[in-house]
Amino acid sequence: MNMTNEQIERYSRHILLQDVGVEGQEKISKGRVLVIGAGGLGAPVLLYLAAAGVGTLGIIDGDVVDLSNLQRQVIHFTEDVGKPKVFSAEEKIKRVNPDVNVITYNRLFTAENALDIIKNYDFIVDGTDNFPIKFLINDACVKAGKPFSHGGILRFEGQTFTYKPGHTCYRCLFHSPPPPDAVPTCSQAGVLGAIAGMLGTIQAGEVLKFLTGTGELLTDRLLSFDAKKMEFRTFKTKHNHKCPICGDNPEITELKESEHGVCDITNKPQ
Repeated sequence: MNMTNEQIERYSRHILLQDVGVEGQEKISKGRVLVIGAGGLGAPVLLYLAAAGVGTLGIIDGDVVDLSNLQRQVIHFTEDVGKPKVFSAEEKIKRVNPDVNVITYNRLFTAENALDIIKNYDFIVDGTDNFPIKFLINDACVKAGKPFSHGGILRFEGQTFTYKPGHTCYRCLFHSPPPPDAVPTCSQAGVLGAIAGMLGTIQAGEVLKFLTGTGELLTDRLLSFDAKKMEFRTFKTKHNHKCPICGDNPEITELKESEHGVCDITNKPQ
């Protein structure tokens, strides 16, 4: 990597790390990461990955900035209210780091476009806020052999794990979305704004570890935390050979979307 003096200074704290160095920074600069959802989780993920110098950041979100978003979606500012989230996020990324190539998808992530969009990325980040899309992300990544980071928040709690082919996927743990209205939405139950930042930075860390090949990813482990108690717990998980998408005899042969959506709190794994 032929870095300019400005880039050497910008990424100097990475370069100083024995486990990253110049080679690791070069891997980051060549990385292609898709963030699905430019909201509470996607905001800190995008900011930290941009600051780290990830070469290409894809952002897909079909929503516009709402005043109620600003309490936790730190990539959007007051003057962005009413603006498509992907364009608002792109502007901030370019202000943080003009080296980053940003690809925006001002649309919903659907069964029809999922595989076509994710095929060009090395790693996928789930920053969405409803179960059906989370299952769709999981199924698409499993089918395409793409690693991804799952994240979910509600009230004072958060959870995350990282999927790699051959390891525990989201359906291995939860099988299918819960019934409609079984879980309150964020607008009903609320969420502490800083929780999004706490979880989003963990997800960003997983991305950078994956790109550089450093450390141990949260594969076959579910990390959860309760910010009220500031208590973190890690649950060991196993690949489910009866999983309907990645098991020995998969039942799901094509991508489909569930008809209902709820906010992303989940039950403890079975």
